[in-house]
Amino acid sequence: MNKIKISELFYSIQGEGRYMGVPSVFLRTFGCNFTCDGFGMSRGEKSLERIQVAFAHGNTPYKDYKELPLVSTGCDSYASWDPAFKELSPVLTTDAIVNRIIEILPHNEWRDEHLVITGGEPLLGWQRSYPDLLDHLKMHGLKEITFETNGTQKLTSEFKLALKEWSKWYNREITFSVSAKLPCSGEAWNDAIKPDVVCEYEQYGTAYLKFVIATEQDFADAECAIAAYRSAGFTGHVYLMPVGGTIEKYQMNTKAVAEYAMTRGWRYSARLQCDIFKNDWGT
Repeated sequence: MNKIKISELFYSIQGEGRYMGVPSVFLRTFGCNFTCDGFGMSRGEKSLERIQVAFAHGNTPYKDYKELPLVSTGCDSYASWDPAFKELSPVLTTDAIVNRIIEILPHNEWRDEHLVITGGEPLLGWQRSYPDLLDHLKMHGLKEITFETNGTQKLTSEFKLALKEWSKWYNREITFSVSAKLPCSGEAWNDAIKPDVVCEYEQYGTAYLKFVIATEQDFADAECAIAAYRSAGFTGHVYLMPVGGTIEKYQMNTKAVAEYAMTRGWRYSARLQCDIFKNDWGT
């Protein structure tokens, strides 16, 4: 039986993108190829707030991820990848994960709920474990799955076969929600913008792009990135979202981002987890 290291497993509503407002189970895997600690900082500057607040001599003093402080700069899901907090993320068998999912569903079975597999970066090494998880007998009622990815990881041949089977035999809707990282994240363009990878996702499900916007430069960077994806053949929708580390920062530019999306014919996505839950852990 396969295992997955998870940082969060909870029931909430999808706050962003195509399925915004849909009741969903969130499975947040541990590990990411990015740190995205440039959000909210001057271009090229890195945020140390996460480390300064939560690190204590190389070990975290916290016993549960819900005790960790929310940060106003840097990655707002840092507990899902930072090695400082790896002990807070258990390694569970796929059977144990399925049983926990069924426990937190309102009717203890799949009805109209959605499954969101997120991270960190869920398409790293965990691709090998998803067939075991999603072929489980108790998961057969599941009809909608979203993989929230940064769009840099190629699909393995085994995972491609599983995706085809889920669409054909289980009649599942497979979605790739691609939160591509702009330079404001602190990540290098050539590492973050991978049009060919994302175009391949469209062969196995519905894919769309989401860009986090905080400044005028972010608008310009998004324009360049979208042009690169379109040139490679990407056909999916584009969403713009305001940066959402804290409710105050989120509310500062919601109108500007929405209006800019309208001028380009792109879609605007709110971030309901900020509106409703103030972006707390487990929401």
